Amino acid sequence: MDKYSFLNAAHTAFFAELYYKYTKSPDSIEPSWRAFFQGFDFGLESSLDELDIDMLSNGESVLANGQQIAIPESLQKEFQVVRLINGYRSRGHLFTQTNPVRERRQYHPSLALENFGLSQSDLDTKFDAGSIIGIGASSLRDIVNNLERIYCDAIGVEYMYIRTPDRIQWIQDWLNINDNHPSFSVDEKKNILRKLNEAVSFESFLHTKYVGQKRFSLEGGESLIPALDVIIEKAADAGVKQFVMGMAHRGRLSVLTNIFGKSPKDIFSEFDGKDYEETIFDGDVKYHLGWTSMRETDSGKMVNMNIAPNPSHLETVNGIVEGIARAKQDNSHPDNVSEVLPILVHGDAAFAGQGVAYEIIQMARLDGYHTGGTIHIVVNNQIGFTTNYLDARSSTYCTDVGKVTLSPVLHVNADDAEAVVHAATFALEYRMRFKRDVFLDLLGYRKYGHNEGDEPKFTQPLLYKSISKHANPRDIYAQKLIDQGIIGKDYVKELEVEYKKNLEEDLMDSRKIEKTRITPFMQDEWEGFKQQTEDAMLKPINTSYDIKKLDKVATEITKLPEGKKFLRKLERLVQGRNKMYFDDNQLDWAMGELLAYGSLIEEGFDVRMTGQDVERGTFSHRHAVIKTEMHEEEVTLLNQMGDLQNGKFYIYNSLLSEYAVMAFDYGYAMASPSTLTIWEAQFGDFSNGAQIVIDQYLSSAEDKWKLQNGLVLLLPHGYEGQGAEHSSARMERYLQLCAKDNMYVADVTTPANMFHLLRRQMKAKFRKPLVVFTPKSLLRHPKVLSTKEELANGSFQELIDDSNAKLDKVKTLVFCTGKFYYDLLAKQEESKREDLALVRLEQLFPLPAKAMRDVIKKYSNAEEVVWAQEEPRNMGAWGHLLMHFDEAKTFRVASRRFYGAPAAGSAVRSKRRHEEVIEYVFDKTKDNFVRSR
Repeated sequence: MDKYSFLNAAHTAFFAELYYKYTKSPDSIEPSWRAFFQGFDFGLESSLDELDIDMLSNGESVLANGQQIAIPESLQKEFQVVRLINGYRSRGHLFTQTNPVRERRQYHPSLALENFGLSQSDLDTKFDAGSIIGIGASSLRDIVNNLERIYCDAIGVEYMYIRTPDRIQWIQDWLNINDNHPSFSVDEKKNILRKLNEAVSFESFLHTKYVGQKRFSLEGGESLIPALDVIIEKAADAGVKQFVMGMAHRGRLSVLTNIFGKSPKDIFSEFDGKDYEETIFDGDVKYHLGWTSMRETDSGKMVNMNIAPNPSHLETVNGIVEGIARAKQDNSHPDNVSEVLPILVHGDAAFAGQGVAYEIIQMARLDGYHTGGTIHIVVNNQIGFTTNYLDARSSTYCTDVGKVTLSPVLHVNADDAEAVVHAATFALEYRMRFKRDVFLDLLGYRKYGHNEGDEPKFTQPLLYKSISKHANPRDIYAQKLIDQGIIGKDYVKELEVEYKKNLEEDLMDSRKIEKTRITPFMQDEWEGFKQQTEDAMLKPINTSYDIKKLDKVATEITKLPEGKKFLRKLERLVQGRNKMYFDDNQLDWAMGELLAYGSLIEEGFDVRMTGQDVERGTFSHRHAVIKTEMHEEEVTLLNQMGDLQNGKFYIYNSLLSEYAVMAFDYGYAMASPSTLTIWEAQFGDFSNGAQIVIDQYLSSAEDKWKLQNGLVLLLPHGYEGQGAEHSSARMERYLQLCAKDNMYVADVTTPANMFHLLRRQMKAKFRKPLVVFTPKSLLRHPKVLSTKEELANGSFQELIDDSNAKLDKVKTLVFCTGKFYYDLLAKQEESKREDLALVRLEQLFPLPAKAMRDVIKKYSNAEEVVWAQEEPRNMGAWGHLLMHFDEAKTFRVASRRFYGAPAAGSAVRSKRRHEEVIEYVFDKTKDNFVRSR
């Protein structure tokens, strides 16, 4: 019997629903039905390709499982309506009314009925497929009208690429409510208008009071303000306790005032260009500054609000915000990460064009970086400075990168304030339910040029002719409410007069104040920490640690859990660590490093380390995470310390990113001063991928924004003949950025000094970034060893004198740093030279100038002082010494010649150059500058 013979008798609604399930997930239905629908799709596509629309409507059959199956005409039509519905869901966003000032691009094929095997004559036919969109059996006309309202009005929705059925179903159910149109109460509508008025009035006030001054106004995108307002209000009701936000310049001042509650008086002081109260603080332009405040919502809930400071590198703040949010979640909300909500506001050109946006999105679901979902809002001006969107990207939308994580994207007409607030509500509810990213693309315009002194008609005369005649979103919405009888004609004028009156009072008050005071960002997290100058940075800090406790820490991190099978090499490695501590008392680099972490954890600090392959370590030295042989179960001994476990050890292999990851960890350290936060480069020079973070945050944030930060960068450095790419961490770049008291830079040579250096970061009552040039070959060097007593009872040594030198015999005093010391030591021991002292400069900034002078005075019999480095003359620390140590001008310099690349690609050539430098240290007649290249 034909198993499909009942098609003629069965209810079409059943098959329409079954076909719909097939279109969503073919594997979710029974195989024979899947084959049947595949045959139908093939037949339909073939007929459409041949423009024979009547083929299937005339009772054609489908080939399924080797059978020719006749399909009733009514059922064929149902299937075609299902395809029409899916067409709107997949492509409706291309045919929306979302562009307030430009014609949309034209896309083909359209959503015309004929493209789905339907015709105008079908419009009054009732189809059971209407139940799929929640309206029950309905005429095709009503189905199409419904689809047009949901998918092709002021909101375009992209989501059909999502691979999780429950998320797709939730989105469709949400959109089906009121046909994806809001149903706001009178009070809600008035509140939207009030926030729009604040946005419009604030900008017009500044425009008249500070003519021509840069402010990067929000005009053309004012609906961002009611969108943010509704997100914060509804999020607080949903349990969010803290908000962390990042955005570039455009609209920032309005957001600070109208969302974060920053007093306009303070902003006016910044516009007036007054000096600052603090003498050790240089400040930044007003539209870069951060802010922290408490906001009381309309329902009476108090929420913590943070907007991170941001430089002109527009998308850099993304990583900072995500790191801050993660730190807050780890420290205060570990059981419910949804209580901290990150919001990122982007510009369209920057979001599409800057690679860090992609890097941040790739972090969204990773263990070390997820933050429970971020709401991304693009204030889409459809232009970047003077560049049209057609020249700014190849993708259809600026938000297309968001699809990488299968996140929904809503494109909204920014002139339709209710649509914007409706979309913002969707974004919040989606994030809170699924803890995933969601994107809002607010299509508006930029009323003026890139800044208020720019002339946009030079490059977009037609666009700006249109913009000059275009009403602002407040007036558009006010007219809508007037037409609905909700407000009178004078209502908006009264709102504007009242708001500007308050601004005038703030302006008058601000001009009574002589100097500007910049409020520190996230001051609650930094209670008890004070900014310090270079003098304080050079003072000794007690980093000793009770040796009995050190023994206990060593015991815990040198034993593997019982009952688990590990690789034999790993077992030997852990056993070897136990032996080196308890039997030999000779600790290598890895042991010194791990004991530093363990001791800090025992004292109640947390430790977070990320970077490429940090769990094992690029050079297979750390093995902080050990995996069982059979099941790859992860064992982290620093999190299994029993009674000593007073803090947590977080370590994560990062995605292959430097820019976003360093930004994330800088943000983490910004929000968690009691966590030792470390980013390690796979090789030191890889940090150049994060140069913007280093320049704009690491080296300058305290001076610009009053931000302390204790982030540690571990940068493997050392010339071992590995070529230009993996020799130098480009220490000269970091040293050039050093000034006054902005960071520490070190190049240490012993496990004990590394131990104390890392502990100093947390034991100090202030925080400074720390850049450490870490070794590669020294990780297993037989002379790079320390005793446990040196760890327990010692302290950080900024300079290490030559303990073997005989003062009366020394004729040449050599200062050097890092791994090069051991190369020179080997030469000294080989040649049995007693006329030379090797002094290690362990801290390069702040430079221990007094200790250096004391050493020079000590070796008063020395005939010369040498600075020796393995790097070329134009690299390394030599230029830094010339700037910060006047006596260096008299030093004899032993280095490679001047080069453009850090090292030679040829191992033979590299070795020759290295040996020539060493020879010249010991014999000044062998100047490598006059020898071979």
